[in-house]
Amino acid sequence: MIKKHVLTEAFPEFEAKINSLKVENNHFKKLFDAYDELDHEIYRIESDAEPATDEVLNKLRMERVQLKDEIYSFLQQN
Repeated sequence: MIKKHVLTEAFPEFEAKINSLKVENNHFKKLFDAYDELDHEIYRIESDAEPATDEVLNKLRMERVQLKDEIYSFLQQN
């Protein structure tokens, strides 16, 4: 089953912090929005709504992992 990778599901211990930082911190909001947009693009490819090569899909997945790591570090530090 193909599903989106929602940050609050990935980091349930930070759900309240994620919700408040989206409103209070511009840098975090940009990271969150970039992750959400990238995840949506990957979802569209995986669900065959948008064509892409395996190479493109794998590149996008790697970008998502890197962005997720950056968000996790931000959550731990703030």
